[in-house]
Amino acid sequence: MRMTHLLSHDQVTGTRRTRRVGALARWPIGIAIVTWRYMWRTTPMHRVEEEGDASDSPPEIPAEFLDDKLQPPSDGYGDLLHRRYSVRIKETTTGPEDLMSLLQSDVNRMVPTEIAIFRRSVGTEGSLSPGDEFLIRLPGPWDGPVRVISSDATHFRLATMRGHLEAGVIEFRTRRTGTGTADGQLVFSIESWARPGDRLSHILYNRLLISKEVQLNLWTEACLRSAKLAGGRPDGGISVHTRRVADPRTRGAGSALAGVSPCSRRPG
Repeated sequence: MRMTHLLSHDQVTGTRRTRRVGALARWPIGIAIVTWRYMWRTTPMHRVEEEGDASDSPPEIPAEFLDDKLQPPSDGYGDLLHRRYSVRIKETTTGPEDLMSLLQSDVNRMVPTEIAIFRRSVGTEGSLSPGDEFLIRLPGPWDGPVRVISSDATHFRLATMRGHLEAGVIEFRTRRTGTGTADGQLVFSIESWARPGDRLSHILYNRLLISKEVQLNLWTEACLRSAKLAGGRPDGGISVHTRRVADPRTRGAGSALAGVSPCSRRPG
């Protein structure tokens, strides 16, 4: 089934309020598309969910990127979710650096562009460098700006900015399994550390579970597309590992979150 492109590649326009109203208007169509994809997907998905702890703290954001525009995990509301999506890729001769180069030259290669678009607002087309900024457009109330905070030949990491419905960090990485870099299997992974950005997002994400499932399907689709981009196929399906660290503001002061340091706070 051919999907209609709901989202534009044009430059970012409008205020946060108008973008959110537009996103809400697209919400029902987006849910329908995501549901359709989920129903017809044949690749096995291995999901594990468990309680997290202090080891699930998000990575530090470099000081040069901490400003009033950023929305780090410590600014969020609700539980911290540490999620890792990964796919082993077989029947390919593509190396980790080659696959990452393709993704960094056009991030939209890995996402279903009828439901998600990375629209660049800062930086040069065809490359991806620390300091670049994008607005991720989705057909639902979870559009949001992000900033590249690190990148190299096998990874790039994004942090959320003000107006995003999440507060967090997400990393995209390629590697080979085992100790031998030439003989190991190619692996593509996505790892995120995030809280809802505010109380409304908390309801959508942790109570209604809508945003959580849409995000799940978006990033598992990214795993499948990256495997295809590498010229191979998934080996054994997609693994999705989620660790949830409770927020004392919503679960009580004795939760595990008390042990998670707010390492991404902006300097005072």
